[in-house]
Amino acid sequence: MSDNTFGQLFRVTTWGESHGPAIGCVVDGMPPRIPVNEEEIQKFLDKRKPGQSRFTTQRKEPDQVKILSGVFEGLTTGTPICLMIENTDQRSKDYGDIKDKYRPGHADYTYMEKYGIRDYRGGGRSSARETASRVAAGALARKVLGMGVRIKGALVQVGEHEVNRDNWDWDQVDQNPFWCPDAEMVPVWEKYLDEIRKDGSSIGAVIEVRAQGVQTGLGAPVYGKLDSDLAQAMMTINAVKGVEIGEGMNAARLSGEQNADEMYIDESGRPNFRTNHAGGILGGISTGREIVVRFAVKPTSSILTPRATIDKHGEETEIITKGRHDPCVGIRAVPVGEAMMACVLADHLMRHRAQCG
Repeated sequence: MSDNTFGQLFRVTTWGESHGPAIGCVVDGMPPRIPVNEEEIQKFLDKRKPGQSRFTTQRKEPDQVKILSGVFEGLTTGTPICLMIENTDQRSKDYGDIKDKYRPGHADYTYMEKYGIRDYRGGGRSSARETASRVAAGALARKVLGMGVRIKGALVQVGEHEVNRDNWDWDQVDQNPFWCPDAEMVPVWEKYLDEIRKDGSSIGAVIEVRAQGVQTGLGAPVYGKLDSDLAQAMMTINAVKGVEIGEGMNAARLSGEQNADEMYIDESGRPNFRTNHAGGILGGISTGREIVVRFAVKPTSSILTPRATIDKHGEETEIITKGRHDPCVGIRAVPVGEAMMACVLADHLMRHRAQCG
């Protein structure tokens, strides 16, 4: 299978399957002499790991990361860094009944059509389990960016229930199982997802990721736009079906006067913007303002509700997916979105320095 690598100078290759012995990544291009240890990477993996609440899959994976190469005496060496996360709680027998059937909304059919073989145990490479490798790589990307760049994500919508942005409080994000910035929405989502889970169904979500402290000038005007690379990165996350930068689709509702981010000179004598409809990017290049990305995650395809489908023999049938699945996979996508933001920004920072010094 090709196309398992993303990035130009900060390059990440992920490997492994949902029910294989391990998953992981290789990060190539990491600058040398940067302090790195497993504990720093682990704290981000702990945000993503399953089984932390009743609103996510109950698969119990410690997601303990191991550094296999590229670090010596606590410093990066400039050589490829291999990170490994062992799978310890697979239940492949849960998928025995559907090994010949295609789950509607899942990649089963397209994988079989393309490769003529597929790993039916949890979806193999198409499983959201793969995203743990990206979170590990994102921890290294944050080291490249430095302490001045702060990346934070939040869940802003579950089904039709959206947060009230007037209640936005970043301190709330780490205080609930949804990464929700609106304390009043938490009990609403709890009740809603309990009902979804009991019905054996699932629901989609929208995640917002922001990056502060990003310098002006990252990105290129035509084929290396920072926003296009961010959009591509978010679209590679399992189950993502839409991405917005800044105002996104809402920009179509605005007039030129409303959408234009007026400029002024601030107290420090630096150029600044009164608003940020552009989401921190103009002409594919970062403006220095906060970068804002949102992406939509579809409902989990593995559900207990019977669905009509076909099998690999071309026969019509019905399918129910047993096992341990997220009623809303978007919850655990928050740290994944943060990681992809970090990887893209680290790659563009290195590309900017290579061209412009």
